[in-house]
Amino acid sequence: MKKAAFINLAFLILLAAAAGWGGAHSGAFSDKIYDPGPLKPTDSKLRVAVGDKSPDFKLPALSGTTIALSQYQGERNVVLSFVPAAWTPVCSDQWPGYNIIEPVFREHEAILLGITVDNLPSLHAWTREMGRLWFPVLSDFWPHGAAAEKFGVLRSDGISERALFIIDKKGIIRYISVYNINKRPPLENLVKALEELD
Repeated sequence: MKKAAFINLAFLILLAAAAGWGGAHSGAFSDKIYDPGPLKPTDSKLRVAVGDKSPDFKLPALSGTTIALSQYQGERNVVLSFVPAAWTPVCSDQWPGYNIIEPVFREHEAILLGITVDNLPSLHAWTREMGRLWFPVLSDFWPHGAAAEKFGVLRSDGISERALFIIDKKGIIRYISVYNINKRPPLENLVKALEELD
């Protein structure tokens, strides 16, 4: 990691901590959050690997449009953030954290696509409570979990894993990380993976 980039990342993470990321966002509407309690850390089998051509999908977005993964090919790197469910504590902290590192995505010509198996009305209400998110939020509700299933991150209970994929401009999967569903992925892991695209 370049020294200047490391200093900028450290500053962003300190700023996030000062702003209370890691509880403040969901804490502001904690009386509306459903806590499922501890879940089995992972419960699926990946169907893709680093170096594979990414499967394509088309999903409805909160913006009212339909977004296809393939529409970014040749133009942008894509980060897919699958999260298990709206209105849950860890998910409600994870996505607002990506607002803090939005400049990192721009620097690496990357777009983030947030994906859950929730329906659009639920996602609309949830994201309004979280505040502004700079990235598209997509519903993998119907056919239920079809995009998550293509990547192998649909759990046996019908929610998705907490997983990150980076797909380069050629449509090749360059990074996969399936996290313990009970924990938020560290921002620095994603930043490092984006830097390795260069």
